[in-house]
Formats: sequence, structure tokens, C-alpha cells
Amino acid sequence: MSDQDNSVNTNTRVLKTYQEARLQNIENLRKLVVDAAATLLQEEGPEAVTVRKVAQKMDCSTKIIYSLFVNKEGLAQQLYLEGCKLLANEFEGTPQAADPAQHLLNLGEAFWQFGQRYSSYYKLMFGGAFADFKPDEESMHGTVTAMRQLLTVVSNAQEQGLIPGQYDTESVVRIVWSSLHGVIHLYMGGHLGDVLSAHAVYKQTLSLIAGSLLPNHSA
Repeated sequence: MSDQDNSVNTNTRVLKTYQEARLQNIENLRKLVVDAAATLLQEEGPEAVTVRKVAQKMDCSTKIIYSLFVNKEGLAQQLYLEGCKLLANEFEGTPQAADPAQHLLNLGEAFWQFGQRYSSYYKLMFGGAFADFKPDEESMHGTVTAMRQLLTVVSNAQEQGLIPGQYDTESVVRIVWSSLHGVIHLYMGGHLGDVLSAHAVYKQTLSLIAGSLLPNHSA
């Protein structure tokens, strides 16, 4: 190997301290554990996500899981944040529409699809599937980030004078979110029949919300 090759290798080599390498390994291990827990969550439901079962899936001791996440709730928080990313992806893939009412309908449909496609995540995030888990500040920030497109649609409509100004943006979003969640939660509880019947109720609810907020822009 020439001196020039040695020089190139030396210049491009990334050196890490022991502490940096150790932290990277811990972070990689945390990700693997979260991936294992996410697989259990999707395949077997929230009740299957226990420290013991995750450890079995990882073929490691429960002590390792506890050392990384302290308890089951710490693991649930990471799954919550993963769910926020999935929800954000659903919203980002929503067709854009110039008409704000149609855009609201599109985002509402994306929320329904998220609940169907990732029902276990939905139950964890919004259905109280982990009784002892309560979203902390980081988790709530993740929710706000996931809901950013909905916040933007409502905010833009308010700035254009299309939505009456007696409510602030976050209050409007909470009203929309609560109403739609109510339908999904009732469906998951078996109160609205099969998925087609529940989806019909959901779309009617969504249409009523859009029509009430944007009476001159009914899609």
C-alpha cells in the first residue's frame, strides 16, 4: 500500500472514544429491544408486551431490559414515540388539497387508516392499553409533532377567516381529534358493528365536523 493510500485511510478513519462507542452500542441495543417489543405489539397486542416476553424474544435476561428502560412503562414510552412516527408518516402521505375542508377530510381518513393498520399502537397511544403508562412531556411533544399537519390546516383556515375565531387552533384540533377518536374507540369496543358500519359512522362524523368548521367549503 502506498503512502498516499495510508494518508487517505488515516484522514477518513473516524475515531471514537471508549465512552462514545459504549453509548452507541447501548443505543443500538435499545433500538433492537424496541423493535422486538414493537413486533410483539403488532403480532400479539399490547397485553403481550411484558419485560419477560421481550427478553424471551431477544434471548436475553430481563435484567438487560430493565437496565435499558427501568420498567415496562419506560419501554411503553418508546413504543408510544414509535407510534407517533407512524402516525406522522400516515399524515405526510395524505393527498394535499387546495380546499381546506377536503384536506381536513383527507387527514381524518388517514387517522382512521392509522387506527386500522396499527391498531395495537393506537390502543397503546390513545386507548389506555398500558394502564400504568401516562404520556410524559416527550411523548406529548411527539403527539403534537404527529398532528402538525392537522394543526397547520386548521391554523391556515383560521388565518384566512374560514373558521370562526372564537376558538384557538389547539382547541379546534382537540375537538376534531376527540370526536374522531370517540368513533374509533367505540368501534374497538364492539359498539358500532363491523368495520364497514363503523367506517360509515366515522365518515359521517368527519363530514359533520368539516361542515361545521368550514360551512362555506363543504367538500
